Order: sequence, then C-alpha cells, then structure tokens
Amino acid sequence: MSPKFIVFLSICTVLMLSACDIGKRELGDLALVMAVGIDKGNKEGMKKVTIQVVRPADARGQTGAPSGQTGDPIWSASAEGETIFHAIRNLSTFSSRRIFWAHNFIIVINEDLAREGIKDIIDFFTRNPELRMRTWVVVTPEKASTVVSTMTGLETVPGEAFDKLFRYTPISTQAPRTQMIDLQAAYLSESSEPILARALIINRGISNKKPGQAGSVDQIELAGAGVFKGDKLVGILKPVEVRRILPFIEPLDTGVLILKCPDDKDKKMTVELRNQKFNVKPSLKDKKPVFDIYYETDASVVEAACPFSLEERNNVEKLEKQMNTIIKKELSAVLDKSQNEYKSDFIELGKVFMNHYPFEWRTIGPKWEGTFPSVAINIHIKSEIVDTVLLTKPTKESGSVLK
Repeated sequence: MSPKFIVFLSICTVLMLSACDIGKRELGDLALVMAVGIDKGNKEGMKKVTIQVVRPADARGQTGAPSGQTGDPIWSASAEGETIFHAIRNLSTFSSRRIFWAHNFIIVINEDLAREGIKDIIDFFTRNPELRMRTWVVVTPEKASTVVSTMTGLETVPGEAFDKLFRYTPISTQAPRTQMIDLQAAYLSESSEPILARALIINRGISNKKPGQAGSVDQIELAGAGVFKGDKLVGILKPVEVRRILPFIEPLDTGVLILKCPDDKDKKMTVELRNQKFNVKPSLKDKKPVFDIYYETDASVVEAACPFSLEERNNVEKLEKQMNTIIKKELSAVLDKSQNEYKSDFIELGKVFMNHYPFEWRTIGPKWEGTFPSVAINIHIKSEIVDTVLLTKPTKESGSVLK
C-alpha cells in the first residue's frame, strides 16, 4: 500500500469522525419539554405558550434539595408572541438551555382560544420535525399555563402523569384518547370532526402532612370532551355522555352501569359491562344514507344492595330491560347533540359510510356537512346479565352472610 494512499485514508477517517460532531446536542444544553400549554395572550392577537421542563437532577425522587438544586422536578415558564413560534423564541431570552420538544407528552389548549380556532396550533405541531405526532392533545376550561405547571398525581413529572392517565381512560370511559395525528386527520377530513379530551383541575387529593385537610391538593382529571366543527370548539360533552360516543371512535373495554333494584327502587345495583360489541352498518335508502347501530353486551352484577339471584328470571328480565332503556336513552341523547345541537360528525358516521360506499361518497361527501344533521339513525340494543361474579346465591337482607 502506497504512502499516498495511507495518507488519503487517514484524512477521510478524520473527516468522517469530525462529521459526528455536526449538529450534535448535548443533554446538558437542552431543556426537555414534558408538557406545553397554549392560552390567549394579554394583548389582542397574542398567544401565550407555557412549557413544563424536567429538571433531570431533581426528577429522581430526592426528598431534599442538594446544593445548587431546588428539589422541584420541573421548571415552568411562559412567554407571549404574535404566533406560537414567536412565543417559543421569546422563551429563549431567559431559558439557559435550548428548548427541546422530542420528549413532549401533551399539548393543553385553553377553551377560550379553542373557540376562536386551533388551525395554527395544528399547523405548528405537525410541521415541526422535532415534534411527535403521538403527542396527546386536550382542552381545558382552566388557564393552560395553570394546568401545565400543576404538580399532581403519583408521578414525579406531571407531563408523564398525563401520559399515564390516558392509559386508563378505556376503564374510566370518561374521556376520548386523541393524539395529534388523530386531531390532524379529523381536521383535514371531510367525513369527520375532531374531538378532544377535557382536562380539569380538581381539589381531590389529600395532604400527607395534614391528613385532616381532605381535598387540599390539586389533581388533574380527564373527564368530558370538547367537540369541534372544523378547527373551532363548538360544544362540551359531560363524562356520562362521553361513554356513549367512545364506541364510535375507539375499541371497547369494560363499562359500568348503575341500576335500581327490581323490587326496591330506593336501592341500587352495579353491573360491569363486558364483551361489548358495537357495530355501525350504513345503507342507502332512496339515495340517502341510513345508519343502523347495533350494541350488544354481557353484564356481571358486581355490587347489589338487595338480594338477587340469576334463578329469579323475572327480576333478571327487569334489570335487562332497564339496562336497554338507559343505554338507548344515553345514546339517543348523544346522537341528538351531534346532529342537531352541534351539527358536528365527531362520531365518524361519514367515515363509516365512505368506507362502505366509496363511489357514492364522491357525490355525498362534498355535501356531508349539510346532509349529516338529517340522516336517519336506528338504534338496536341487546344486553344480558350472565353472572354475579363470586356470589351465586343472594345475600341475606340483614347482613352479608350467605344463605
């Protein structure tokens, strides 16, 4: 091998190694954003951006604050600007580290701002290559800056607590699971409208230092939903209403229903809904869309304030009829809000019709906003009580001893 060739290889190796330093970012130079809140600014047309930044040294669960540390796992800061990007750049005037978005868990949007429109928020958070499309998005009646800076939950970092709250919404059935990729798809679609979970601040925690002061610690709760038409917030759904729209947009888990005892209306029974099956079948009648909604579920009696046995078929049938009535009433109320009050297809019936009738959708799709409020929807409910968990015989009225 010639000396010239060896020198050439050496130069190439040095250049390749030095290239590794180009564009590198040291962890100690980055402010890792865990959550971001967006509010209206103090001046007309301004936007306020609040970030929740993790403190790596203090997020390890230390109880004290060593020298040079605060003991707080997060640092929150706000800045205003004419646009979101402008506000973020203004954060750099007092942040000693570069704002880094790749670890962000959640975007919190104030409802007053959402009513004016969020298309610029969707644009910014989908255009930036540093941001993830799997980031959760919520609306809140509170100041987003307050929600983002609230220390809450079991997790050291509140942003991570938000992320884990969404893991259990299929169990609570009180809030939808919407990520930025879902929000963008619904916003751009002509067959559906966006829906976002609602984040509330509640005084439900109990202070460990002052146990007698129940409700003295703020907690973040996911309950309810914000309904959009285009990019504007047009309505709010209560948690009890959300549980009836979830089957339209998410896979079903379990559910809970409270019933009145068959022979004593003052006492209550609780059933857990299992093996839920939900199906929407579209059809065409006189060239107009028609939807049949089929909902079937098994139910287990998990709590009873009155004696109950599966052998008492008359009482079982009364409970099943009561279940059917409650579910159909709640479902009809949600459909009425979607079609008549908000005129927003957040239950994605248009998407279902488009998938089954793609050719007909070419004609119906462009007019779907005006067609949706008048489409016919038929509801079919079937529920069956199948077991009473571990108790096969009724409990005695006077106590908890089995007969």
